[in-house]
Amino acid sequence: MIKARSIALLLISVIVLALAASCGSRSNSPGASTGTDSPSVMPSGSANASPSAESTPKELVTVKFSEVIRSIFYAPHYIAISKGFYEEEGLKVDMNTAQGSDKGAAALIAGNADISMVGPETAIYIHNQKGAKTLKIFHQLTLKDGSFLLSRNKTDSFKWSDLSGKTVIGWRPGSAPQMVLNSLLAKEGVKDAKVITNIASTAMVGAFTSGQGDYIQVYEPVASSLVKEGKAYYAASLGEDFGAYPETSFVATSDYIRSHPDIIQSFVNAVAKGRQWLNTASSDEIADALMPFFEGTSKELILSSIERYKSQDTWPAVPELTPEAFDTLQNVLIDNGVLKPEEKLANLEEVADMSFVRKIGQEGK
Repeated sequence: MIKARSIALLLISVIVLALAASCGSRSNSPGASTGTDSPSVMPSGSANASPSAESTPKELVTVKFSEVIRSIFYAPHYIAISKGFYEEEGLKVDMNTAQGSDKGAAALIAGNADISMVGPETAIYIHNQKGAKTLKIFHQLTLKDGSFLLSRNKTDSFKWSDLSGKTVIGWRPGSAPQMVLNSLLAKEGVKDAKVITNIASTAMVGAFTSGQGDYIQVYEPVASSLVKEGKAYYAASLGEDFGAYPETSFVATSDYIRSHPDIIQSFVNAVAKGRQWLNTASSDEIADALMPFFEGTSKELILSSIERYKSQDTWPAVPELTPEAFDTLQNVLIDNGVLKPEEKLANLEEVADMSFVRKIGQEGK
């Protein structure tokens, strides 16, 4: 069965990547980069960017951090870096872009990342492997899918049935956007759409602009950029049409959380500050804070991306993975054949620790 093979390959890739990383020559000391896909991001002067930053400098603790991809979908995290909220909490973020939740999970298992921003399903996959290390979700960053469907040709009123007989450039099997799209197609009764899932995420746009596919599924700011350039037309928001879905989480190994609860709490606090600032800042302030992370992207595109994500209520006010959202997640995994019904976890606490989220804003936390 193709779907079953997909998850098997996913799990194997995590193990292989973890072993390769742990046997390599890369330093595991604090501050060492966890990969070469993306440079560390620490804009100069960020410690003084926030008006509430403490006047007495703290000795910063370096957190090796892996993000799944670079997208405005994760804006609160970038804001926390840009405005110095991590530094206020005593942390320096050494960031690498993994280009996949499987790679982000592998970095955690190998010890080459302390915290990863990945799909929460990775914690379930690793848990069911019964290995020596397990992952735990400690902050639910997004509660909607962040991808948008763009069409090659302009349509006046898009319907999901329009995908019948069409080709869509999508994401790799087992990834959150691929499973959300697949579940949405099933829900809408579209059975004959061809979804291409074997193109690397970094090559998807190139494949589309060179003539492959009738539709493409992308995140912001790529979606707004393609529309602005006249290379595609907006068709639908998967986040709006699918509904609530816990797509992106901050995750660490159970051992790391147990050994460094103060770091986890500081990290959670900083992201919460980023989200709060994002909701109150002016458009110019938001664009200025995010532009260092999206070189070559105009202020206009950054702001249109932010507005799209805000309008679909992407970032929950309380960044907690609830039992209801966890159930939705597991049902999607089962529907997509990457989780067997008998593997469904009854207890959220097996793969999540929401205690840090519940302490946001408390005195001394």
